[in-house]
Amino acid sequence: MEASMWVAKTGLDAQQTRMNVISNNLANVNTTGFKRDRAVFEDMIYQNIRQAGGQTDVNAVAPTGMMLGTGVRVIATEKLHAQGGLVNTSNPLDVAITGDGYFQIAKSDGTIAYTRDGSFKLSPTGQLVNSGGALLQPAITIPNTAASVTIAATGAVSIELAAGGSQIIGQLQLARFVNPSGLQALGSNLMKETPASGTPTVLAPGTNGAGTLMQGSLEASNVNVVEEMVNMIETQRAYEINSKAISAVDGMLRFLNTNM
Repeated sequence: MEASMWVAKTGLDAQQTRMNVISNNLANVNTTGFKRDRAVFEDMIYQNIRQAGGQTDVNAVAPTGMMLGTGVRVIATEKLHAQGGLVNTSNPLDVAITGDGYFQIAKSDGTIAYTRDGSFKLSPTGQLVNSGGALLQPAITIPNTAASVTIAATGAVSIELAAGGSQIIGQLQLARFVNPSGLQALGSNLMKETPASGTPTVLAPGTNGAGTLMQGSLEASNVNVVEEMVNMIETQRAYEINSKAISAVDGMLRFLNTNM
């Protein structure tokens, strides 16, 4: 394949990947706790035709070289963990995190996943679970004698008893990571630890950099629709120009063939 066609083809592939990322961001604009992604590009290996600094004669060296690029590729899709807006739901079991940290969710295979989605429900036994029925960790059980539930900004969970009085029944904790961008998205609003994220540090909310909690609210997606639309137009234009580059090279080759 003619080299310039290949270079333009890598541009088409990279822009298509970026469009997939943008489409996923827009699709999840209403997903609780969703963190938007961005595509990370890098240039590919260069053909070094003439070495910069190479000897051109006995007493001179080349001040510049001749290096021909071979295209571009997407090497990563990075999650941007900026804070999403808070939405008031007035549901006492909805909890938003303001600041850094993740709720811990016990999966059915015994591993721990992490989420910013604090829309908790009650299991048949009164335990707090996520929308998929997986248990929140540490486990919190709301007895059927509770008249109301209060979750403090520091994570303390207390209940008002139907017979009168109050009682603390548990403590919510948050997990922090050195590199949250290294977490692997699993779907279902869950992420898991990887060697890139580092091991989690489990803290009480509001301590050592962990965020605080807000009862009766949820964290919305941090996707900015206007920004994503601008990115989409930019991606479309970049895709078009790479396509036109292929058409231009094809026209040049046809001209060469008809004049030989």
